[in-house]
Amino acid sequence: MVSKNVTVRNKEGLHMRPAGLVTKEMTKFHSTVHFIYGDKKINAKSVMNLIAGGIKCGSEITIECDGDDEQEALNRAADMIENELQE
Repeated sequence: MVSKNVTVRNKEGLHMRPAGLVTKEMTKFHSTVHFIYGDKKINAKSVMNLIAGGIKCGSEITIECDGDDEQEALNRAADMIENELQE
């Protein structure tokens, strides 16, 4: 298992559009991908779970990946959260 702490930079947090983009990308990986936010462990391959997680702008989350392509999944998820989901 690999993990990394990142800060959500999207002004609106992980609402419907960015959550959908993250989910679509994470389903390409065989590894499990979870976002840890507070006391919540959120399945990043479920758009409804991401939205229900209530992750807001400025929140620090931990991305946790486990599986045969865990490092690639972690790198992609971190890049999306930190750089690609700006509005």
